[in-house]
Amino acid sequence: MAVPKGRVSKSKKGKRKASTWKIATPTLVACSKCGELMVPHHVCKACGSYNKKVVTPVD
Repeated sequence: MAVPKGRVSKSKKGKRKASTWKIATPTLVACSKCGELMVPHHVCKACGSYNKKVVTPVD
């Protein structure tokens, strides 16, 4: 069986594990109808449209 070459310090271990905890920023695209930023493949919160069609009326 494999045996570790030497002890890995807490900081070294933490630096290695730090990359998995980073939160990715959500991808945003411009709405094709109103131009507001929105999450792709979701209904626009500003105008209530999806794929250039009004899905939900917005007050």
